Amino acid sequence: MPIIRFEHKLMYDPIEAGTFILTAAAVPGNVTVKNVALDYLGLFLKKLLDAGLPLEITAKQKMRGTVSISPCKTMRIDKIQSLPYPGIHSDLLSAFGVLATQTAGSTLIHDPLYEGRLKYLGELNKMGADIIFCDPHRAIINGPSQLIGQELDSTDLRGGAALIIAGLAAKGQTTISNIYQIDRGYEKIEERLRGIGADIQRVQN
Repeated sequence: MPIIRFEHKLMYDPIEAGTFILTAAAVPGNVTVKNVALDYLGLFLKKLLDAGLPLEITAKQKMRGTVSISPCKTMRIDKIQSLPYPGIHSDLLSAFGVLATQTAGSTLIHDPLYEGRLKYLGELNKMGADIIFCDPHRAIINGPSQLIGQELDSTDLRGGAALIIAGLAAKGQTTISNIYQIDRGYEKIEERLRGIGADIQRVQN
């Protein structure tokens, strides 16, 4: 059967956009994220709005738009659970876990898909977070906590990105090893974060 010519426009990476949105919420700061796949992140954005995060969402085209984030010190998240589309993607739960350390009250984080995805939470406890592990899929995060910079180990792609967010939110210097994990999913992440004012640099061992 012959191949019929067609054109297809690839969707912008919703996980990367969601990670930057959660970074701005956790650090916090005034940040605008462009080329956001709004259709894919609908429930993700609704969860943040329900938690009290000020978001200005502007739809540019059918599959993309702009999200502007403003600082908020009164956020509260009761539960975060990954679900198949159109639910919140499992790849965004790690960054949500960091945000939960900076919000008021207790947050249940539940990833029913992957075992071992919560290892990064142990690294957050080293930084002063108050996190209780329920089982390999669930943990309770009590916040807010003042995170303190530490030497941390990136055990997976999304957990590593979450540790970067934690380092930016922490007091003092944080050093993260095994950053090749992070490079698999985020291109030149340190340069892009410096572009919005982050004090971050890549160092050679």
